[in-house]
Amino acid sequence: MDKVLIFGHKSPDTDSITSSIVMENLERQLGNQNAKAVRIGNINKETKYVLDYLGMKDPEYVENIEDGQNVILVDHNETTQTVDNIANAKILKVIDHHTMNFIAPYQLYYRAEPVGCTQTVLYKMYKENDVEIDKNIATLMLSAIASDTLVLKSPTTTAEDVKVVRELEKRFGLDIDSYGVDMLKAGTDISDYTPEQVINIDSKLFEQGNKKFRIAQINTADLDSIFKNQAYFEEAINDDIKKENLDFYVFAATDIINSNSKIISLGNDVPVVEKAYGVSIDNHTAMLENVVSRKKQMLPPILDALNGNMNV
Repeated sequence: MDKVLIFGHKSPDTDSITSSIVMENLERQLGNQNAKAVRIGNINKETKYVLDYLGMKDPEYVENIEDGQNVILVDHNETTQTVDNIANAKILKVIDHHTMNFIAPYQLYYRAEPVGCTQTVLYKMYKENDVEIDKNIATLMLSAIASDTLVLKSPTTTAEDVKVVRELEKRFGLDIDSYGVDMLKAGTDISDYTPEQVINIDSKLFEQGNKKFRIAQINTADLDSIFKNQAYFEEAINDDIKKENLDFYVFAATDIINSNSKIISLGNDVPVVEKAYGVSIDNHTAMLENVVSRKKQMLPPILDALNGNMNV
């Protein structure tokens, strides 16, 4: 088989990067020695903490892929979130935990489960194929679950995520509470980032009907430290809106201590955001109490509003 590139979404988070690495290992253990984990975006500080902790190098950065390139997608399935030439690639497999928005004109292995993290699915695949999990792979799995579920406190957390974490902790002597909190805190340091870099730490592009929008999210232990730079973030957001012709933009700073999020929302269709979240945008901002998950709490209300399920 020709080389198979494995990668997660643009603006990759810890789940995207670690799932690529873990999937490469699984593929190679199953005989595909041409599998190679790569990335299509920059490593954030949280993920860097994980890789440094394990003494691992960053996966190679790939900007474009050639026509006919064999690929495996992890932690995403939407064309707006992947490499630009994906339509001309040969997608062999998709391993994901997001809503399916995927069509291919050929058969492939597609597995998406309603769990909090792609690594929970991969753990099950290792067990099903009787492939050994070593401590490094276990730590990568636990790191991603801690990230995506905010150490099992996010509403995206499922019983299966908890079960996988407890099995990894018991077998390898890991501790999601102490390690996971340290990892999350490492990811909140944005002191040396430009505003443009901050809003792209974890930003996803969505299209619904004739509307195009982004929801970006960062974690923080101090909302005030983020919003003292609000004007600079707004300038960067407005630049993106113009560049990508977006209808609106939601930038969410999620407080990992108090489990809520404060947003900046800009664009011509900000009323959609107000209706979706039941808030008034004042000075371009609003507080979303008890909201921490983009996938489960931020995106669905907006899609409902755009689909006409709310009186927008």
